[in-house]
Amino acid sequence: MRQAQKHRWSALTMGTCYYPEQWEEGLWQSDLVRMKQAGVTVIRVAEFAWSKFEAEEGVFTFDFFDRFLALCVQEGMQVIFSTPTATPPAWLTEKYPETLNATREGTLYRHGGRRHYNYNSPVYRRFCARVTEQLALHYGQHPAIIGWQIDNELNCEVNEFYSEADDIAFRAWVRDRHHTLDALNQAWGTAFWNQTYTDWEQVHVPRPNAINAVNPHLHLDYLRFVSDSTIRFCAMQAEILRRHIRPGCFITTNGMFGNVDNHRMTDEALDVYSYDSYPNFAFALNRTVDPDALNDRAWSKHLTSVRAICPHFMIMEQQSGGNGWSNRMEAPAPRPGQLTLWAMQSIAHGADYLSFFRWRTSIMGTEIYWHGILDYDNRDNRRLREVKRVGDMIRRLQPVCGAAHRASFGVLRDYDNEWDAQIDVWHGRVQEQSIWAIFEAAQHTHTPYDEVWLGRDTEADELAKYPVLFYPHAVIMTEVRARLLEAYVRQGGTLVLGCRTAYKDETGKCVMQPQPGLLRTLTGTDVTEFTFASPAEEAPYALWDGERIDTPVFLDILNPGEDTKVLARHGTSYFMGEAALTEHAFGAGRVLHWGAALSVAAVRRLLAYLGAAEPFREVIDAPETVELVLREKEGRQYLFVLNYKPQEAVLRLRRAVKSLLHSGVCEGEIALQAYGVEVFEVI
Repeated sequence: MRQAQKHRWSALTMGTCYYPEQWEEGLWQSDLVRMKQAGVTVIRVAEFAWSKFEAEEGVFTFDFFDRFLALCVQEGMQVIFSTPTATPPAWLTEKYPETLNATREGTLYRHGGRRHYNYNSPVYRRFCARVTEQLALHYGQHPAIIGWQIDNELNCEVNEFYSEADDIAFRAWVRDRHHTLDALNQAWGTAFWNQTYTDWEQVHVPRPNAINAVNPHLHLDYLRFVSDSTIRFCAMQAEILRRHIRPGCFITTNGMFGNVDNHRMTDEALDVYSYDSYPNFAFALNRTVDPDALNDRAWSKHLTSVRAICPHFMIMEQQSGGNGWSNRMEAPAPRPGQLTLWAMQSIAHGADYLSFFRWRTSIMGTEIYWHGILDYDNRDNRRLREVKRVGDMIRRLQPVCGAAHRASFGVLRDYDNEWDAQIDVWHGRVQEQSIWAIFEAAQHTHTPYDEVWLGRDTEADELAKYPVLFYPHAVIMTEVRARLLEAYVRQGGTLVLGCRTAYKDETGKCVMQPQPGLLRTLTGTDVTEFTFASPAEEAPYALWDGERIDTPVFLDILNPGEDTKVLARHGTSYFMGEAALTEHAFGAGRVLHWGAALSVAAVRRLLAYLGAAEPFREVIDAPETVELVLREKEGRQYLFVLNYKPQEAVLRLRRAVKSLLHSGVCEGEIALQAYGVEVFEVI
């Protein structure tokens, strides 16, 4: 059972990221005044400022940020203060190279970038604990500080660790998990290719080998180890902060990055989760963008994942300008209206705090092309005017604060299968295809959904609020999870499963059972054969009541049981006429088994068949180019309408609604401008 969120904002709030160490002190006060004039009331500081506190080992000074925070108090600006452990100082890494991370080949990452350290170095953990405690002791009761950010973007850019410290820590982690070498050899299938271990000292993190292929069962455990290491590092700092900061201050960190169980990290270490949203990545380095594709709208998929971690999350970095580094990445500036659109996209999906990155574009360093609100010249500009507009919209949207997202269905996910899909290309191909197909189909049919991440203690009651759940490719299946799914369906839920379901155990080894393994009783099917779609044959499809539906990537041939209904049959190759989609009653619910990866057409047809599609059709008729998102609180419903296109969109309101942004009741046909946003209260 997930813990309740520990911190929630009482009002929709706008902030920005600021780096006083990068600017002349004479700019500080005027910057704070201009921020307030734009509607900014909170700033984040200090995540890369270790040397401002400890310029040499063991010598701590605080006068620099003391002066800055005194100005914040004077100007009424609130502050989120950061621990600076994402960029250790040169004196530390030069004197203690064991704190550095390394490539798989063993080459150390050196000073000069960021995130070049490792979580498991006892020396680095000691220095991080010390600087965190010194900051907490000095600033923990400061009246300007309302929250603390741990590090910056844990596992961003580098999410694998191969230092000597990681090697030692992994060996200890493996021993603690498996206890004996016999159990380890069994779990990792070391009889294959004579990989058997006879001494714990033979166990290492993944290393280069002749064929560049890591034992997949070792690799799966290694990703679990990386996640545990990340969480321990975050929790260490959180525990120190909690001893010293004043009551009411929250603790957060900004994600969402790979090889970490963000749900567990949030439950164990944080009060609220933060995300950095950059929809312009859709256009970065891509000179062949399809204007009809989802592009920046696809960031709603990421925001859906964030909402699953923390329903009322923070945006610590919201894109305000074009993004790029001096050595990689290039992207256009947001077009007029897009800054506002992307900000409202975040709020629509559950953000109650929104902080633009950054106040002013840096004039130095790698990120000189990562543009902020202001340009190098420091003059007022179009983006600042748009930020002021967002601030005005946020004031009008205060009733939305704390409102919950309403979904028509859920998509089940879990970390074991996420990590397995990362290292198993067969699994990865079907997973990527189906997760995207669900998102695209849901967007185009205006059918919002939630991601529901399964943990070891997830209970059926948590799933019961979703009448329909998709679990596209639960390749790894355990008895505990199988019982959970059975309980959900038995009490009336509808479960949709895809191909490649339940043929591995928790170690990632294939089971010697007919597929879908532990779920055969639930599905009422037997997979008699399976295959990748052949590029030498006609593109595969299934026929469902005469409708031809794509069945991409991979195909299961289903043998239905006596009480299992066949809804669709394969239409190509040697399995033409065999069952492609079945429906099986189980208790008060049912299970649909789709013998392929999901296509957009398949998801659209399934949503319609299951009665989940287009929940807003009685309120509004909107083109597919528009996203609809609903938040609700205390019986009131707030419908966000987001137009991602450079052309106006025509909306047809089927009932009267109230505009929160423009006041007054709206009905009939209205035009939503290019990159336009509306928020309606459904009355």
